[in-house]
Amino acid sequence: MPTVKLPNLSAVPRIYADTSVFGGVFDEEFRRSSRALFECVRKGKVLLVTSAVVEDELVPAPGQVRDYYRRLLSVMHKADLTEQSLALRNAYVSAGIVTKKSVADALHVAIAATNLCSVLVSWNCRHIVHFKKIPLYNAVNRLHGFAEIAIHTPLEVIDVEDENI
Repeated sequence: MPTVKLPNLSAVPRIYADTSVFGGVFDEEFRRSSRALFECVRKGKVLLVTSAVVEDELVPAPGQVRDYYRRLLSVMHKADLTEQSLALRNAYVSAGIVTKKSVADALHVAIAATNLCSVLVSWNCRHIVHFKKIPLYNAVNRLHGFAEIAIHTPLEVIDVEDENI
């Protein structure tokens, strides 16, 4: 029987969080899991990746959400917006995964993929965390030479003990 190589579970995963996760901290439905994810970041269990796209989308957000984001900047990595990520975003749109109306959602996925994140977390279950779209994003990633990315809600990536904050 061939040997199966398992992933290194002790490595700190790079997780890209889109804007909805920051807003989720102040939403009754998403509060517990969003806060638990950010507690994992503070404890060094994950490396959180953010981007200028998140910052731009937070401009019209309530002040408490913007302040929360700013307080986390010292423990996050800010990914650059590159030609690669823009091209990958366009490939998602060309493939029909999202429409031009949802290019910002596609850009979040593209930035995560081009910045070697193993996971993208979002509460956007219409355009990002959707069982029909995830395999399509990953098919386009493979076609363009990028690794597949796991796409989940924060609830799916936190440790159970971290949710009890």
